[in-house]
Amino acid sequence: MIGIRQLRYFVAVVRHGSFRAAAQAVHISQPPLTRQIQQLEEEVGAELLVRRNRGVEPTPAGAAFFEDASHILELLDRATERARRIGIGQLGRLDVGVFGSAVLDTVPRIMKAFRNLYPDVDLVLHNMDRETQLRALRDRRIAIGLNRFFDDEPGLLSEPLYTERLLAVVPSSHRLAAQKTVHFSDLANEPLIFYPRVSRPTGFTYELTRLFHDRRLTPNVVQNVDDVFTAVALVSSGIGVSFVVESARNLQLPGIAYVPIDPAENVYFDLSMIWREDDTTPLVAAFLEVARTSDKRISPEHAAA
Repeated sequence: MIGIRQLRYFVAVVRHGSFRAAAQAVHISQPPLTRQIQQLEEEVGAELLVRRNRGVEPTPAGAAFFEDASHILELLDRATERARRIGIGQLGRLDVGVFGSAVLDTVPRIMKAFRNLYPDVDLVLHNMDRETQLRALRDRRIAIGLNRFFDDEPGLLSEPLYTERLLAVVPSSHRLAAQKTVHFSDLANEPLIFYPRVSRPTGFTYELTRLFHDRRLTPNVVQNVDDVFTAVALVSSGIGVSFVVESARNLQLPGIAYVPIDPAENVYFDLSMIWREDDTTPLVAAFLEVARTSDKRISPEHAAA
């Protein structure tokens, strides 16, 4: 049976045109190299090399064998390198679930840092709400989710990336647009736009409703929409008032103003990374580390609270 070592020895002899030079190149003595070539010729059933006055040359059979052996070794080297790079997280595909205002600031920041370090990894983003991300994680359709309001789930781990304060977004002509901060009591009777649409008590809509109820206020919700982009667009049209986290400031539409919720209200939201507890692959570890180091922020007011 022909071995890889024999192929490497044979290719070295042909390339160097000498048993002595080939032996030096592959770091063995000449006699065992010569024996390996003889065994190779026995396995092939043909003479592969002939000695000349000026060195060693391949026979016609040897020239053909040299060409194929060289290709085999190149393919093996590529396969070895590819496997090595996948094994250390430098190559492959990583599917990440994203949603909401994170795509306006956090996701591009992490993607840029990750691709600078791992340019050969195919980083694929999937727009998914929280519940869809959790299902996709369990079904192994994504490896990591980026979302808010994560509760403990069996088999899943989470880690907060950073904390953001809550802002009200109002029409620029609104009576509150020039305020430095606002309270929930200032907004309870305003026509409110909540998002995303929910079929059960989870997510941003549920949290906003809870914040009003905790203050014995009833929000005047006039419209439910699918995402922050639609909500801010409706505010720009003068339909009502909505709420966003700080990163949504990057949505600069005409006719709107962002007004922070007063720090005394003590309202902040975490953005978390979510992944499977049993997923210890190098790619996931690499992404988590890049995210931790490229976008580790916390609102000063919350840090001091």
